[in-house]
Amino acid sequence: GLRDHGLNMYFISADLKGQSYDMGRMMAFASGWLENHSIWLHMSYKYYLELIRGNLYDQFFSEMRGGGMLPFMDPDVYGRSLMECSSFLASSAFPDPATQGRGFSARLSGSTAEFLSMWVLMFIGPEPFILADDGSLQMQLVPALPSWLFEDLDDDLPGTYDEDGNLIVTFKLFRSIIVTYHNSEGGNLYGVSPNSYKITKDDGTSVTVDGGVIPTDEAIAIRKVFGIVSIDAYF
Repeated sequence: GLRDHGLNMYFISADLKGQSYDMGRMMAFASGWLENHSIWLHMSYKYYLELIRGNLYDQFFSEMRGGGMLPFMDPDVYGRSLMECSSFLASSAFPDPATQGRGFSARLSGSTAEFLSMWVLMFIGPEPFILADDGSLQMQLVPALPSWLFEDLDDDLPGTYDEDGNLIVTFKLFRSIIVTYHNSEGGNLYGVSPNSYKITKDDGTSVTVDGGVIPTDEAIAIRKVFGIVSIDAYF
């Protein structure tokens, strides 16, 4: 198959040994290099992106933690910063074991865009801005976050708690609005909407919203990044 079990990633092709040279330049490369049986990062990322788009959350996060995505790779094997995408990795099929798993031709490849798309689906959801039946703008946050991103005691990574003892995860929306998810049950948040929101404005006032949908006035302000300091979402 196309699974590289040594690296827990996916080959761009099967081994081309014995194929006709009419196939083109890919026949010039050793197995595990470039077009011949190597790993193209952005093609693997396309597969991972479709997993989370298809709501296959367990499979998606299993691939992530298994070493298929840069934050969970071994930097000594990858050979460069885990913040830096590569065009391709020499696969486990490459003849030199010391080269297997190393990233080559670092660039802003398609994997960068696919990683950002995965991040959006994880932390924000597929459709943050929606239209009500009367055509007015509304907003919703529907993350897909596993419990171990809140707290992972298996890897000795304790979580962060709010004043009520709920596990929290925080990120910035549109570069400036601080969003905090309060996970009262401590479980997976897979495609679920909050029970309520607290929206804090730059004048010190706040608005409490019951349910999973943020109404028009606040949704417009959030979209314009105007006057909103933070959003607390309670699950």
